[in-house]
Amino acid sequence: MFDKKNLYKLNIMARIYRILSKFLSKFLSKSRTLSNEPLNKVSLIVIVVIDIFILINVFTGLNDISTWPMSPAQTYPCYYQWNNYRRQTDQDKDYNIISRSLGSTSFKQSYQQAEEGHLGKVFTTCLKYAEYKDKINNPENQKTEKAINQKKSKISTIKRANNTIREQYDSTLLEKIAGQSRQQSINQVSAEQAKQKLEQNNRNISRLQQEINNLKNELLSRPESVSFIDFIKDENKFKTIRKNYQQASFWYPSIQFAFQSLFLLPLIFIALSIHKFTQRRGYGLIALISWHLLVIFFIPLIFRIFEFLQVGAIFQFIFDIISEIFGRLLFLVSYVYILFIPLIGFGIIKFFQKIVFNPKLQAASRVKKLLCINCAKKIKPDDHYCPHCGYYQYVECQSCHNITYKYLPYCKHCGACQDSVVD
Repeated sequence: MFDKKNLYKLNIMARIYRILSKFLSKFLSKSRTLSNEPLNKVSLIVIVVIDIFILINVFTGLNDISTWPMSPAQTYPCYYQWNNYRRQTDQDKDYNIISRSLGSTSFKQSYQQAEEGHLGKVFTTCLKYAEYKDKINNPENQKTEKAINQKKSKISTIKRANNTIREQYDSTLLEKIAGQSRQQSINQVSAEQAKQKLEQNNRNISRLQQEINNLKNELLSRPESVSFIDFIKDENKFKTIRKNYQQASFWYPSIQFAFQSLFLLPLIFIALSIHKFTQRRGYGLIALISWHLLVIFFIPLIFRIFEFLQVGAIFQFIFDIISEIFGRLLFLVSYVYILFIPLIGFGIIKFFQKIVFNPKLQAASRVKKLLCINCAKKIKPDDHYCPHCGYYQYVECQSCHNITYKYLPYCKHCGACQDSVVD
């Protein structure tokens, strides 16, 4: 025999099954029928094509509005390069960041271009950062950088030549050990010549490297370079940038979700209003199309809700709690979502069942307006069956056994509660 706990679980599962079955049957019935008659194939294909076209445009609009607010990378464009500089440990890190400042475009203008067509402004410290880089990006420094690159290219050429000479040197040395004559050698130079050439090339490499170091020091000692290095070594400025960037990264998914909701909610409201109006007036085709539009507008909203739960502030909140309590056992976040997401889905279904598809709420309004409880078309006060859909409008009261309106909470004759009456 089942104990009470198992019976309770079975009752819950049965209730969920009934809710899902009723929801799906209502949804499919509304989506595939016109005036309670099945749609023909051509009409169904036309509506599906319209649905796909609108759905594509809805997702395009969502993408456009989600990128309207400036992202953290656009608001703080200097953060990544500044952070990488501070994390580097090699001796040439000052030269490397100066070298990356030399180019053909203005950094400040490039940063400010992100503001065009977007909501927000570039952080003032990053604009100051760009101004320092633009001062470095002058013809004199570009000329110095070009000379450094030319000397680096010469060093690369000499090193490639050295590799070839070493191969020949090893070969001629083996020939010499083997006592092979010079005339029979396959190499162009003798071992002595190869050794001399290698030594000469190594001296040239050392000289070029020293010249490069001198040019680097010269580049770093110029006033604009000194000012820039002092600026990026300011601990307080970087801490402010890092703090603001982290806060912006935390809130950006939530801001995107808010804008996407602002894009979808008016569409949902308009589609729902048209659907209710056309149902009352009996405009079957418009009611069907508006129902499809309502479903289409809800699909991306549900997607965005689940996406927000994965990357938004709620996810970060759960992540921080689990990290604090369980340390590095972050896989527990997945367990939380496995339990949490079905509850949200159940809540959405219950919302539609209680608010959107609640026959009791619909019946009260339709009886008052002399409309069919099922199809919402006009009927006469004495019609027991709807002449449009054939639906029976009444149910027997369990108290006085007179017929009373179906789905209304109380009997119109004796006032007895009708909540226990089964359709």
